[in-house]
Amino acid sequence: MTRSALAAFAAAVSPHHAPAFPHSASALRTELLSGLTVALALVPEAVAFAFVAGVHPLVGLYAAFLVGLITALIGGRPGMISGATGALAVVMVSLVADHGVEYLFAAVVLMGLIQIAAGLLKLGKFIRLVPHPVMLGFVNGLAIVIGLAQLEQFRLPDGAGGHVWMTGWPLVTMLALVAATMAIIWVMPRLTRAIPAPLAGIGIVAALVIGFGIEVPRVGDLASIKGGLPAFHLPTVPFSMETLKIILPYSVILAAIGLIESLLTLNLVGEITGKRGGASQECVAQGIANTVTGFFGGMGGCAMIGQSMINVTSGGRTRVAAVAAALFLLSFILFASPLIEQIPLAALVGVMFMVVIGTFAWQSFRVLRKVPRVDAVVIVLVTAITVATDLATAVVAGVIVSALAYAWQNAKRIHATTAEEDGAKVYRIEGPLFFGSTDGFSEIFAPETDPDRVIVDFDGSRVADQSALAAIEALAARYEAQGKTLVLRHLSRDCHALLNRAGQLMVDSEDDPDYGIAVDYDVKAGVLGGH
Repeated sequence: MTRSALAAFAAAVSPHHAPAFPHSASALRTELLSGLTVALALVPEAVAFAFVAGVHPLVGLYAAFLVGLITALIGGRPGMISGATGALAVVMVSLVADHGVEYLFAAVVLMGLIQIAAGLLKLGKFIRLVPHPVMLGFVNGLAIVIGLAQLEQFRLPDGAGGHVWMTGWPLVTMLALVAATMAIIWVMPRLTRAIPAPLAGIGIVAALVIGFGIEVPRVGDLASIKGGLPAFHLPTVPFSMETLKIILPYSVILAAIGLIESLLTLNLVGEITGKRGGASQECVAQGIANTVTGFFGGMGGCAMIGQSMINVTSGGRTRVAAVAAALFLLSFILFASPLIEQIPLAALVGVMFMVVIGTFAWQSFRVLRKVPRVDAVVIVLVTAITVATDLATAVVAGVIVSALAYAWQNAKRIHATTAEEDGAKVYRIEGPLFFGSTDGFSEIFAPETDPDRVIVDFDGSRVADQSALAAIEALAARYEAQGKTLVLRHLSRDCHALLNRAGQLMVDSEDDPDYGIAVDYDVKAGVLGGH
């Protein structure tokens, strides 16, 4: 579904739009129950991602707690959930395998510092350059990734260190419990909203499994989640340039992936909760969270769209729900591990499948036939790359393709109409003049056959960059070589100051445009330079 459809889905299954903090006892209860639901869903995800990264399960759980708590308190969007994610875990694998977990902790600290710098430099605002087709592909791709990740729960140990797919009655039982969880989540909002539907699904199915002793995989089959409080720990790595050379590439990639996923999730949650802004604040919050996590033995993390969707659709719209989720997760580690380890994985898989159904943009199948072909290609491309590689690569590829398509479409818009004025030929330029349209601009003119006086009127155009200025300079040189007079009209004051050869050919007018051009002019050298 599109972002507006996401909002409609959330409105259908969540109690109401909440203010910044709960305004009543019932709202507070909703927030706490939503936090509990998210915490239960976080456990198997954090453990699984720790296994992916090749670290101890507690390293993933501590990251989920610390990153989740800090971003809940100071993040840019109430309602968002952050923690250990698969997108980051797959990058960490080679670092842990080649250098050990201590280098991972150091890389996470540096990753956090990079993210803080990005926030302080206000780089988060550039997320607005992500086009809607890229967002649509991101949503679809992430939904598929979340769904595929759940399939791992349908595999059993083979006794030789590997895993085999379930067959026979174990598979039937697992599927039945998954279906039961999904049915409860679908029906529950129609009966009562006192309890979040995902929590009801987990609770009822867990009660059936534990009460009747049904043999199905449980959380404890993944790993024990019992542990203590995370302790402060300086990464035991040499403080040297050699260490920096090892961890810096990983830290940069982790920081970029973490910020892209967090900022895209920020936008999606903002559509549902009706909030705007907060991108730079979210960058700083993610950075502080990862810096702290690296010093407390965590694997780092970022925003999680699946858990964020669980939270907002369960009624969690304030910081209370996200803080509660982090504290519940810590309590599981410290006190309730025997109980949590008895929860059937089928119930959590059912919750995540409902998240997949609610997240996937089903309307995109109709949209693909109506939108421009380039937008349709971008949607499919971003979806496929997200599934095949990672989110950051997919988003960057989508933005590049969209930008190139936009530049090509605008490059074809440059044209001119001609007229006679007092014996002079007048070219009235239409369309933007920028790096992509300079060739087309140059082809419009015929200095060899034009009369001795030529006027170029830019009233219907806009000079956009240094390439455009260079094209005007080149045009002036061509007419100068023919011994003909070229007059330029309706160029902005910036153009007057920046053009060198053509500067004396411009005509001042009261209706000259006043837009600026993002270039510098070196007066002493008499050359043009771009930012």
